[in-house]
Amino acid sequence: MFEAPLAPAQKALDDEPAREPRAYEALVREIGEDGAREVREVFWSETCARLQLFRTLALAQHHVRIAREAHSLKSAAGSFGYVRLAALALTLEKTAEKLGDVEFRELLDRMDAAYAAARTQEPRG
Repeated sequence: MFEAPLAPAQKALDDEPAREPRAYEALVREIGEDGAREVREVFWSETCARLQLFRTLALAQHHVRIAREAHSLKSAAGSFGYVRLAALALTLEKTAEKLGDVEFRELLDRMDAAYAAARTQEPRG
């Protein structure tokens, strides 16, 4: 099977670190360990739901909602140091109206992978 090389912009996003390792520690300093743990649990739950929601929405009919949800995801992911996920969410936010269905699904796959990679790097506790 022939695989086209990633476009330079896509490659740059994939080269972003999955997670900024000091983001959680900064949050702990700001709101304490219990608060950080609680907020992180909410973030994980909401992010999983949002990533699943994207897959239920038809791009042509819901590109405005998809862009709005991507904006929220970008902000939340950035706050938790999920650098790659935030960058991919920004891409979705900015291109939702122009993407084709195949590109949309590929971007969602990359967002799922970025989220999974960042979760594996999360401190336990």
